[in-house]
This record gives sequence, C-alpha cells and structure tokens, in this order.
Amino acid sequence: MRKKVYFKTFGCRTNLYDSQVMMSSLQEYDITQDESEADVVVINSCTVTNGADTHVRSYISGLEKSSDAKIFLTGCGAHTKGEKLLSEKRVHGVFGQSEKQKIDFMLSKEQPFYDPGDLNHIDDVIVDDFIGKSRAFIKIQEGCNFRCSYCIIPFVRGDARSMDEGKILEQISRLALNGFGEFILTGTNVGSYGQDSKTSLAKLMKKISQIRGVRRIRVGSIEPIQISDEFKEILDEPWLEKHLHIALQHTSPTMLKLMNRRNVYRQDRELFEFLSEKGYAIGTDFITGHPGESEALWAEAMVNAAALPLTHLHAFTYSKRDTTPSALMKPEVSGTLAKERLHELEALIKEKNYAFRKNSSKELDVLIESFKDGYYHGFDQNFNKILVESSEDLLGNWININAYEVREEFNYAKF
Repeated sequence: MRKKVYFKTFGCRTNLYDSQVMMSSLQEYDITQDESEADVVVINSCTVTNGADTHVRSYISGLEKSSDAKIFLTGCGAHTKGEKLLSEKRVHGVFGQSEKQKIDFMLSKEQPFYDPGDLNHIDDVIVDDFIGKSRAFIKIQEGCNFRCSYCIIPFVRGDARSMDEGKILEQISRLALNGFGEFILTGTNVGSYGQDSKTSLAKLMKKISQIRGVRRIRVGSIEPIQISDEFKEILDEPWLEKHLHIALQHTSPTMLKLMNRRNVYRQDRELFEFLSEKGYAIGTDFITGHPGESEALWAEAMVNAAALPLTHLHAFTYSKRDTTPSALMKPEVSGTLAKERLHELEALIKEKNYAFRKNSSKELDVLIESFKDGYYHGFDQNFNKILVESSEDLLGNWININAYEVREEFNYAKF
C-alpha cells in the first residue's frame, strides 16, 4: 500500500509554488490533504522572522503529540534551523529548495539526513496543476541581489536569477488549458526578473497575456525602483490586476537609510499618487520597531504613511536575524512598542481600504475561490475580498457584480 504524504506550507507564495513542484514531482507516494491520515509530512518552512521559525516549531510539536508520521523539513528554514531540528531528532530529514524535484528520493531515505542543496539552483520543472487552488502561482525567478540590512532571505535563497521564459510560458499555457484564468507571478524579488537574461518583467507579462485562457495577471511584491517606464506602459492593460504590492518597508527617509533600502520616500509618494490616479489599489510591506526607530521617526513615518494612497498592508514587527547588519544596530525598540506601532499602522490602512471601497462604484470582476460558512469567497480586480450569497454553485467561477454592499472588512453581494 502506497504511503500518503501531507504538505504543510508556511510563508510566501514562492513556497506555495515550491510545494506544488514537490507535489507534481511525487511519483511513489500518494498526496493527501488530510493531515491526520498522513504517513509522511513535508514542512515547507519560512524563516523571514523569528515568528515564522516559532510557527514551524509549534507545528512540529503538535505533530509529535498527534501523529506517528515521519517529518521532513524543507524551505528557507532548512538553512537556518534545519541542522538543529535534525540534531534534536524533531525531523527525520532536511533538504534545500534545490532538491524538491528529487522528493521521492528524499522521502525514501532510511537514515536521518541534512542536504542543504545548491543556492544557485533554478527550477526547470513544469507544473500543470495546482492542487486545492483556483489561482495559479507561477515562480518566475529566485533569489535577491538587494542587501537590506535586516533581511536574511538572500542568504537562504541565493542571488537573483531568472527562470527560463519558455518554461514559464509553457507552464502557463498548460495551466490555462486546465481551466486556470488568474496567474500570480511570484519569486524572491519578482521585479528583478530578466536582469540576467536581457529581458524584463513587463515583456514577460505581455507574452503571458497573449496566451489563450489568461484572464488576469497579478504581480507579487515589487520594488518601487522596478516600476520602470516600460512597466508603466502596461498599466492600462485589461489583463493586469488593478492592484500592485510595492514594498516600501518604511516611510521615514532616515529609517530607509538605516535599513539600506533603495527607495526614497519622496519618489515613492509620486509613484503611488500616479498609480492611484489610474485606479490602482496599492499594498505595501512595512517593518515596525527596527533598531533606531525613535518616537520622532515613527511620528514622521505615520504622517508620511497617511499621505500615501495605500489600501493594503503586509506588516511585521522587526525580528532580529543573526548575521544581518541590523542585528548589531542600536538602540533597539522593545517588542511591545513595535507591536503598538504595528497596530497603529494597521488601523490607518484599514481605514484607507474602507474609504477606497466606499468611493468606488465600478463593476467588480471576481474569481470565486472558496465556500465557507454559507458564503462564497473571492477577490475582485483590486484584490479586495468579497463574500457572495448565492443558490448557484459558483466555486471556481468568474462573476461580474454591479450591486454590492461595502462593509468594514469586505464587500458583500447576492448573486
């Protein structure tokens, strides 16, 4: 009887993609989406913060109490916490991202092992289905050449390198034939795509848009300096989701320098206002409590954030990562204060999102992704959540909604 494997994915969309690569490569085992019946659990881990590491450890602790499944660890945490977890006999095996296509071989190893793999690896696998998903995540590049002072990711994902364009287009063509219409382009630093192969993200997106069945393209987190003139030329295209997630990390010029960021607040504001005038919802990443973030600098950051037409937020409190320059910086900010600042910023962007939705009267183009508690759940072209009540089976369908109610957390409609 074939053994069953359950994949538990933490962290970013790149990890979601990597998990799908492992599922697609699995030949000698069966995949289960029910953790309780798994003989093997593969944890695709995140290590971007201490909290991410804690979540992985907590999950392992829960498995140890409730299951006899053999546990394997991969993902970014394999490089930072893998050896320790292996030495503690918390996991049977640890392998790096480059080894995921060898998943059968890794899971078959009888002896405990640590195989970090190759940080220069680039995927060449074709994924033609996304199990349990209605949107497809397409990894187009790996690694990052930025060296932000707080970030450990370049050390666990390597330098920026692009996937082969032909492979990307073939993969999307197959997925489109299998019924996928929305594609999310992801990677460690998506906007760097093509810098090593004399092309660009904008050129790639134009080619993707020409594939039959492609309805909407969404871009993962991109840096402000990567919104080039060429990229601006595609902003009015109907296939581009009217939501961009542009990583700022902070809005105080002083803090941006401390963080070794490449963006400049004044230019960020000009860019965001330009995008807002084109009807875009705009999200950003933000870190609160980085060393050196004084009361005065935080107050400045909040004034600047309030001036930006932001609608979405992906924010963290600062997490010290050993070997990074920020880990040595002083003065430190207490975790309690960092959380207070995080909540203050979250409240501000929540108000901005509500105002954005109230001030919009356009038809919503929605992909229904799930059904829960009597409602269909989906996202519109501005990446705003909508709950839909309907007697029809809408799961996986695209629907257009003209009449809807704007609620504080989401939009609501009957269809």
